[in-house]
Amino acid sequence: MFITDLRKQFYNLITGKRILLLVHFDVDGICASKILQSLFRTDHILYTVVPIQTRTDLINAFQQHAEQVKHIVLINCGGCIDLVDLLQPSDDLVFFVADNHRPLDICNIYNAEQIRIMTKLGDEEEVPAFDDVFREDESEEESDEEGGKRPRFDEEALEKRRERRHWEQQRHKIIFDYTQFSYYGSSTATLMFDLAWKLSKDSNELLWWAIVGETEQLISEQTEPDKYLLVTATLQNHVSRLNHKAQDEQPLDCLRITFEKELQLALYRHWSLVESMRHSLYSATTLRLWTLKGEKRLHELLAEMGLPLAQCKQKYCGMDVSLRNELQSLLESKAEKYGLNNILFASFSISQGFRSKFSALDYVYATSALLENTDKEKTATDAFLDVTDSLTISKLTVLEKGIENSKQQLEAIYRQVQTFLDMNQVISAGPFLYATVIEGTPDARFFAAPHCLSLLARFTLKAHVAVSRSKKSRSLPLIITTPDVRSSESNICLVCGIPPTSEESPRNFFGKAFEQAADKTGSKAELEFFDTNIIRLSVDDRSKFFDALISLLS
Repeated sequence: MFITDLRKQFYNLITGKRILLLVHFDVDGICASKILQSLFRTDHILYTVVPIQTRTDLINAFQQHAEQVKHIVLINCGGCIDLVDLLQPSDDLVFFVADNHRPLDICNIYNAEQIRIMTKLGDEEEVPAFDDVFREDESEEESDEEGGKRPRFDEEALEKRRERRHWEQQRHKIIFDYTQFSYYGSSTATLMFDLAWKLSKDSNELLWWAIVGETEQLISEQTEPDKYLLVTATLQNHVSRLNHKAQDEQPLDCLRITFEKELQLALYRHWSLVESMRHSLYSATTLRLWTLKGEKRLHELLAEMGLPLAQCKQKYCGMDVSLRNELQSLLESKAEKYGLNNILFASFSISQGFRSKFSALDYVYATSALLENTDKEKTATDAFLDVTDSLTISKLTVLEKGIENSKQQLEAIYRQVQTFLDMNQVISAGPFLYATVIEGTPDARFFAAPHCLSLLARFTLKAHVAVSRSKKSRSLPLIITTPDVRSSESNICLVCGIPPTSEESPRNFFGKAFEQAADKTGSKAELEFFDTNIIRLSVDDRSKFFDALISLLS
């Protein structure tokens, strides 16, 4: 059941109750939970937060805590699986689901008793009608047959069976059409900020978390640029409302958010300009910076902008102030000549007193790297808590650690992409391209995590398309596999599939394809992640699994 009024149908119902908050391991989900926790603390609502990475985590958390609560809030998890069927909850337990994963499970949508869905569907999202997927006379027919109320072969019964078979075929087709693509809805953090605003409990800090959640969706290509611009316009209105005082009227240590044009370069304020351009997906793939020709082209660009190479190779904060101030306008003036037309995008930055300014982009890279920390001594829960801390504006040391981690992650991705291209390891399998991170690769520890693996896949595909002579490469999706070095089991790999670069809409068909290929071959595959385009697979089953995918997608 969809909730239309978050305040009345959600927040007023849970006020004064104990809440179990299950939060998915993604930046948007953690930002949404931070906003919700802030509201809970304001109204003295008791709550327990449990980070959730897989379906098994969801089941375990439910079994451990369900007896203590009657209301469970799920952030960015659970919306795409039949919760009642999976968890078998007691009749008096209610789930509130705020999940940006799509498509939402049909049973969740039409369960009016126990499931309350808080996210809004987009205009283009169509849900099958109740009568097309559920039959209210089903139990009657079964009881009639079992009780022998009518002869088994009379004409009326045969006609009903024929009609039912036709309805089941149609139902199967409707459900397949509805579930064949996985994609993402609007940011959950933005949804939670909207609730805070309606409760008159919004602040700059809560708004910043909503901005970071929205930016993460853009950087992860979970939303289209046009939709991002529409949400940005709304967020800009909130920024103007909460930051309307002139700078000289505010206290020096006041938190301040500004709306501005931002360069699509990773962490450039905390790195050197050359390193940032080399390790940013957009600039690296546009200029082909892994080649000698690309490196020469970068030097030409910097020379035409009037930026000395020595200045660009040192840390950004050490660059000449006049060059820093003119950097955006200089890049914009040369963007068309070098094909960097989208180097600038609308974004936000935050500052407090005399501390450094951080952009929403910086926060996304830093928090994503903290979330997938390669430190073996840290558990997944430790990483989750680090991200939660880094989003608190006063705890800059944790954020700065995340920035350093992110640099290492981006360097590892760049080296791996260069290896793929130099060794011609991006291979066409007919209906898709595939690449494999070889076991024993030093950087494999970075890629054994969903977000970093997805970023590697997108970087690899765009880099391959940039150098490929085949026009067909633009219309081919990519599957990438890597050893799962973080798994306790040996001989397990992670498989990630992404759509082709020619697709403007970020819809992904690999979730359904992986499921069918695993069923067809009997492969040892774990379809555990809420992002269904990523699975765990036994290395021994990889070749037959890929053969099944080729026959399915041909």
